[in-house]
Amino acid sequence: MNKNPLRLAALLAGLSMLLSFATAAVHAADKETFVMVHGATAGGWEWKRAGKFLTDDGHTVYRATLTGLGERMHLNSTNVDLQTHISDVVNLILFEDLHDVVLTGHSYGGMVITGVMDRVPDRIKHVVFLDAAVPDDGMSLWDLFGSRGAVDPKRFTDGFMQVPWVKADAKPPHSVKHSIQCFNQPVAYKNPAAKALNVTYVAFVPKDKSAEERAKTDKSWQRAVARGWTIRTFPGGHVAQQEDPRGVATLIEESILDRNKPASAK
Repeated sequence: MNKNPLRLAALLAGLSMLLSFATAAVHAADKETFVMVHGATAGGWEWKRAGKFLTDDGHTVYRATLTGLGERMHLNSTNVDLQTHISDVVNLILFEDLHDVVLTGHSYGGMVITGVMDRVPDRIKHVVFLDAAVPDDGMSLWDLFGSRGAVDPKRFTDGFMQVPWVKADAKPPHSVKHSIQCFNQPVAYKNPAAKALNVTYVAFVPKDKSAEERAKTDKSWQRAVARGWTIRTFPGGHVAQQEDPRGVATLIEESILDRNKPASAK
């Protein structure tokens, strides 16, 4: 019996196994750790579907819920402020011993992740601002979007921003009231290591708007451009992650390779 074909088959099988191991190692190296921060009045629940798509793609996902919001609404208080929420995320990263984190923030979450960047830049690989506030050092959310006096007082009473569309008998998950101190407290953004991180700014653009129109009026977009961050757009409303969670998850994955351009001179 001619044994050469058997030896050849065994050799090919061995090579195939080695290639499989090598391919698996490459794919494993591509898997990321995401920390996702929601917006005002929301909770980690708002990113459940988008996070599930990232998990299905093999990534590790932490959906932070900020103190007093979401399933932590029993801790809601007018004493909760922006620094509380920044510490929520910083401590999640530290106590889970996370490194090379892809940090994402939506809406008000942009204020939170700005503070997180400033405090633990060494733990962060990439940052994605998803239709989110982009503040300068010492700036509060009110500084970005107007003072309390410029907003409907019925929405801001008893130390909270109220959410009138949530009825008393509403079943979870749903938005909850949000401490005003989160909006009037300034954030720190002065750590050189934080400013060196690669960042992507994503604008969710509704069908009846144009990216060009948005760019002319969006101060956060303009600030991102001045810093040399990558600008991306995604079709949808302010909560596009709920309208198209697969699309937003894919966009976040693709954003990881974005690199900053030289920042504009001031």
